[in-house]
Amino acid sequence: MALPHSRPASRRWFAPRRSSELLPTAMELSSPEAKPVAVKGPVAELLHVSKLYGSGDTVVRALDDVCLTVERGDYLAVMGTSGSGKSTAMNILGCLDRPTSGYYRLNGVPVESLDDDALADLRNRELGFVFQQFHLLPQISALDNVMLPMIYAGVPPEERRERARQALERVGLAQRIDNRPNQLSGGQQQRVAVARAIINRPALLLADEPTGALDSRTTEEVLAIFDDLNRQGITILLVTHEQEVGDRARRVVHFRDGRLAG
Repeated sequence: MALPHSRPASRRWFAPRRSSELLPTAMELSSPEAKPVAVKGPVAELLHVSKLYGSGDTVVRALDDVCLTVERGDYLAVMGTSGSGKSTAMNILGCLDRPTSGYYRLNGVPVESLDDDALADLRNRELGFVFQQFHLLPQISALDNVMLPMIYAGVPPEERRERARQALERVGLAQRIDNRPNQLSGGQQQRVAVARAIINRPALLLADEPTGALDSRTTEEVLAIFDDLNRQGITILLVTHEQEVGDRARRVVHFRDGRLAG
Protein backbone atom coordinates (compact mmCIF):
# COMPACT_ATOMS: atom_id res chain seq x y z
CA MET A 1 0.00 0.00 0.00
CA ALA A 2 1.29 3.45 -0.85
CA LEU A 3 2.25 5.77 1.96
CA PRO A 4 -0.08 8.68 2.69
CA HIS A 5 1.05 12.02 1.30
CA SER A 6 -1.21 14.24 3.35
CA ARG A 7 -0.07 15.80 6.56
CA PRO A 8 -1.13 13.78 9.60
CA ALA A 9 -3.80 15.15 11.89
CA SER A 10 -1.48 14.91 14.89
CA ARG A 11 1.97 16.49 15.01
CA ARG A 12 2.88 14.73 18.22
CA TRP A 13 5.92 12.82 17.03
CA PHE A 14 6.83 14.08 13.58
CA ALA A 15 6.50 17.33 11.67
CA PRO A 16 7.65 18.59 8.29
CA ARG A 17 10.67 20.86 8.13
CA ARG A 18 9.81 24.44 7.25
CA SER A 19 11.54 25.82 4.18
CA SER A 20 12.65 28.89 6.11
CA GLU A 21 14.89 26.83 8.38
CA LEU A 22 18.58 27.47 7.80
CA LEU A 23 19.47 23.92 8.77
CA PRO A 24 21.03 21.25 6.48
CA THR A 25 18.65 18.73 4.98
CA ALA A 26 19.10 14.99 5.43
CA MET A 27 20.39 14.78 1.84
CA GLU A 28 22.93 17.54 2.52
CA LEU A 29 24.10 15.78 5.66
CA SER A 30 24.54 12.49 3.80
CA SER A 31 26.48 13.95 0.85
CA PRO A 32 30.25 13.30 0.63
CA GLU A 33 30.93 17.04 0.70
CA ALA A 34 28.88 17.68 3.82
CA LYS A 35 30.72 18.67 6.96
CA PRO A 36 28.63 17.96 10.07
CA VAL A 37 28.23 20.86 12.45
CA ALA A 38 29.69 19.98 15.82
CA VAL A 39 27.37 20.83 18.70
CA LYS A 40 29.23 21.15 21.97
CA GLY A 41 27.89 20.48 25.42
CA PRO A 42 25.34 17.97 26.70
CA VAL A 43 22.64 16.52 24.48
CA ALA A 44 19.92 17.41 27.00
CA GLU A 45 19.71 19.44 30.21
CA LEU A 46 16.84 19.93 32.61
CA LEU A 47 17.60 22.96 34.79
CA HIS A 48 15.46 23.38 37.93
CA VAL A 49 12.42 21.97 36.10
CA SER A 50 9.08 21.70 37.88
CA LYS A 51 5.77 20.46 36.51
CA LEU A 52 2.57 21.25 38.38
CA TYR A 53 -0.96 20.03 37.78
CA GLY A 54 -4.02 21.65 39.34
CA SER A 55 -3.97 24.69 41.60
CA GLY A 56 -4.42 25.78 45.17
CA ASP A 57 -4.94 22.99 47.66
CA THR A 58 -5.22 20.40 44.88
CA VAL A 59 -1.90 21.17 43.18
CA VAL A 60 0.24 18.12 42.36
CA ARG A 61 3.99 18.49 41.84
CA ALA A 62 4.77 15.85 39.26
CA LEU A 63 8.32 17.24 39.05
CA ASP A 64 9.93 19.39 41.73
CA ASP A 65 13.11 21.35 40.92
CA VAL A 66 14.71 18.60 38.82
CA CYS A 67 18.20 19.06 37.39
CA LEU A 68 19.36 16.35 34.98
CA THR A 69 22.11 16.27 32.36
CA VAL A 70 22.39 13.75 29.52
CA GLU A 71 25.88 13.75 28.03
CA ARG A 72 26.74 12.81 24.45
CA GLY A 73 27.17 9.07 24.10
CA ASP A 74 25.42 8.45 27.42
CA TYR A 75 23.28 5.38 28.06
CA LEU A 76 21.06 6.49 30.92
CA ALA A 77 18.33 4.50 32.66
CA VAL A 78 15.62 6.47 34.46
CA MET A 79 13.90 4.40 37.11
CA GLY A 80 11.18 4.86 39.71
CA THR A 81 7.83 3.57 40.86
CA SER A 82 4.51 4.61 39.35
CA GLY A 83 3.87 8.27 40.14
CA SER A 84 7.52 9.02 40.86
CA GLY A 85 7.82 11.57 38.04
CA LYS A 86 9.88 9.57 35.57
CA SER A 87 7.21 9.57 32.85
CA THR A 88 6.61 13.31 33.27
CA ALA A 89 10.34 13.90 32.89
CA MET A 90 10.33 11.68 29.79
CA ASN A 91 7.51 13.72 28.25
CA ILE A 92 9.38 16.98 28.82
CA LEU A 93 12.64 15.55 27.49
CA GLY A 94 10.70 14.33 24.45
CA CYS A 95 9.19 17.80 23.84
CA LEU A 96 5.74 16.27 24.33
CA ASP A 97 5.03 18.52 27.31
CA ARG A 98 6.38 21.79 28.70
CA PRO A 99 7.61 22.47 32.23
CA THR A 100 5.69 24.80 34.52
CA SER A 101 8.98 26.41 35.49
CA GLY A 102 12.66 25.89 34.82
CA TYR A 103 14.58 25.41 31.60
CA TYR A 104 15.19 22.64 29.09
CA ARG A 105 18.08 22.67 26.60
CA LEU A 106 18.03 20.10 23.78
CA ASN A 107 21.22 20.06 21.75
CA GLY A 108 21.80 23.62 22.91
CA VAL A 109 18.33 24.88 21.92
CA PRO A 110 16.27 26.58 24.68
CA VAL A 111 13.10 24.53 24.27
CA GLU A 112 10.89 26.74 26.43
CA SER A 113 11.30 29.62 23.95
CA LEU A 114 9.86 27.69 20.97
CA ASP A 115 6.35 27.93 19.59
CA ASP A 116 4.45 24.75 18.77
CA ASP A 117 5.63 24.58 15.14
CA ALA A 118 9.28 25.05 16.05
CA LEU A 119 8.93 22.55 18.88
CA ALA A 120 7.50 19.90 16.54
CA ASP A 121 10.31 20.51 14.06
CA LEU A 122 12.95 20.20 16.78
CA ARG A 123 11.33 16.97 18.01
CA ASN A 124 11.43 15.42 14.56
CA ARG A 125 14.99 16.54 13.92
CA GLU A 126 16.68 15.78 17.24
CA LEU A 127 14.69 12.97 18.90
CA GLY A 128 13.84 9.34 18.25
CA PHE A 129 11.12 7.52 20.21
CA VAL A 130 10.58 3.88 21.15
CA PHE A 131 7.44 3.05 23.12
CA GLN A 132 6.13 -0.04 24.86
CA GLN A 133 3.23 -0.48 22.41
CA PHE A 134 5.24 -0.05 19.16
CA HIS A 135 2.81 2.45 17.52
CA LEU A 136 3.24 1.05 14.01
CA LEU A 137 0.69 1.78 11.30
CA PRO A 138 -0.99 -1.61 10.68
CA GLN A 139 -1.94 -1.09 7.04
CA ILE A 140 1.59 -0.51 5.71
CA SER A 141 4.81 -2.54 5.59
CA ALA A 142 7.77 -2.42 7.97
CA LEU A 143 9.72 -0.50 5.33
CA ASP A 144 6.98 2.09 4.94
CA ASN A 145 6.65 2.50 8.73
CA VAL A 146 10.37 3.22 9.00
CA MET A 147 10.19 5.73 6.14
CA LEU A 148 7.48 7.86 7.77
CA PRO A 149 9.72 10.24 9.78
CA MET A 150 11.81 10.90 6.66
CA ILE A 151 8.70 11.92 4.70
CA TYR A 152 7.97 14.60 7.28
CA ALA A 153 11.65 15.61 7.27
CA GLY A 154 11.59 16.14 3.50
CA VAL A 155 14.01 13.35 2.55
CA PRO A 156 13.77 12.42 -1.19
CA PRO A 157 11.94 9.12 -1.94
CA GLU A 158 14.92 7.14 -3.25
CA GLU A 159 17.10 8.11 -0.32
CA ARG A 160 14.48 7.33 2.28
CA ARG A 161 13.85 3.85 0.85
CA GLU A 162 17.55 3.04 0.94
CA ARG A 163 18.03 4.44 4.43
CA ALA A 164 14.98 2.53 5.69
CA ARG A 165 16.33 -0.72 4.22
CA GLN A 166 19.67 -0.14 5.93
CA ALA A 167 17.99 0.63 9.27
CA LEU A 168 15.92 -2.56 9.14
CA GLU A 169 19.01 -4.54 8.25
CA ARG A 170 20.76 -2.92 11.21
CA VAL A 171 18.13 -4.37 13.58
CA GLY A 172 18.12 -7.80 11.93
CA LEU A 173 14.99 -7.51 9.79
CA ALA A 174 16.42 -7.46 6.27
CA GLN A 175 14.12 -10.34 5.29
CA ARG A 176 10.98 -8.75 6.77
CA ILE A 177 10.85 -5.35 5.12
CA ASP A 178 7.64 -6.08 3.19
CA ASN A 179 5.76 -7.59 6.14
CA ARG A 180 2.98 -5.67 7.82
CA PRO A 181 2.94 -5.43 11.64
CA ASN A 182 0.38 -8.24 12.03
CA GLN A 183 2.81 -10.52 10.19
CA LEU A 184 5.57 -9.83 12.74
CA SER A 185 6.15 -11.03 16.29
CA GLY A 186 6.15 -8.56 19.17
CA GLY A 187 9.92 -8.49 19.23
CA GLN A 188 10.10 -7.91 15.48
CA GLN A 189 7.59 -5.07 15.75
CA GLN A 190 9.72 -3.44 18.42
CA ARG A 191 12.76 -3.76 16.15
CA VAL A 192 10.83 -1.93 13.43
CA ALA A 193 10.05 0.77 16.00
CA VAL A 194 13.75 1.05 16.87
CA ALA A 195 14.68 1.33 13.18
CA ARG A 196 12.08 4.09 12.78
CA ALA A 197 13.42 5.89 15.86
CA ILE A 198 16.99 6.08 14.56
CA ILE A 199 16.20 6.77 10.90
CA ASN A 200 16.63 10.57 11.16
CA ARG A 201 19.92 10.16 13.07
CA PRO A 202 18.58 11.73 16.28
CA ALA A 203 20.74 13.41 18.88
CA LEU A 204 18.83 11.51 21.59
CA LEU A 205 16.96 8.20 21.50
CA LEU A 206 14.17 8.05 24.11
CA ALA A 207 12.83 4.62 25.03
CA ASP A 208 9.79 4.46 27.34
CA GLU A 209 9.41 0.98 28.85
CA PRO A 210 10.54 -0.54 25.52
CA THR A 211 10.55 -4.11 26.83
CA GLY A 212 7.36 -3.93 28.90
CA ALA A 213 5.32 -5.95 26.37
CA LEU A 214 8.03 -8.50 25.56
CA ASP A 215 8.99 -11.90 27.00
CA SER A 216 12.41 -12.42 28.57
CA ARG A 217 14.09 -13.82 25.46
CA THR A 218 12.82 -11.03 23.21
CA THR A 219 13.70 -8.46 25.89
CA GLU A 220 17.31 -9.64 25.73
CA GLU A 221 17.32 -9.34 21.94
CA VAL A 222 15.97 -5.77 21.99
CA LEU A 223 18.37 -4.71 24.77
CA ALA A 224 21.26 -6.13 22.75
CA ILE A 225 20.23 -3.79 19.92
CA PHE A 226 20.26 -0.81 22.31
CA ASP A 227 23.70 -1.88 23.57
CA ASP A 228 25.00 -2.01 20.01
CA LEU A 229 23.48 1.37 19.08
CA ASN A 230 25.09 2.99 22.10
CA ARG A 231 28.47 1.47 21.25
CA GLN A 232 28.06 3.11 17.84
CA GLY A 233 27.67 6.51 19.51
CA ILE A 234 23.90 6.95 19.84
CA THR A 235 22.84 8.65 23.08
CA ILE A 236 20.06 6.68 24.80
CA LEU A 237 17.73 7.53 27.66
CA LEU A 238 15.63 4.57 28.74
CA VAL A 239 12.73 4.73 31.19
CA THR A 240 12.02 1.47 33.00
CA HIS A 241 10.79 0.00 36.26
CA GLU A 242 12.65 -3.28 35.66
CA GLN A 243 15.97 -3.51 37.48
CA GLU A 244 17.50 -5.99 35.02
CA VAL A 245 16.75 -3.56 32.18
CA GLY A 246 18.17 -0.61 34.08
CA ASP A 247 21.33 -2.56 34.83
CA ARG A 248 22.18 -2.59 31.11
CA ALA A 249 22.69 1.18 31.11
CA ARG A 250 25.97 2.90 31.88
CA ARG A 251 24.27 5.22 34.35
CA VAL A 252 21.09 4.99 36.41
CA VAL A 253 19.06 7.73 38.07
CA HIS A 254 16.04 7.19 40.32
CA PHE A 255 12.96 9.38 40.71
CA ARG A 256 10.97 9.56 43.94
CA ASP A 257 8.08 11.95 44.63
CA GLY A 258 8.93 14.15 41.67
CA ARG A 259 12.58 14.55 42.59
CA LEU A 260 15.83 12.84 41.72
CA ALA A 261 16.68 10.53 44.60
CA GLY A 262 20.21 10.28 45.92
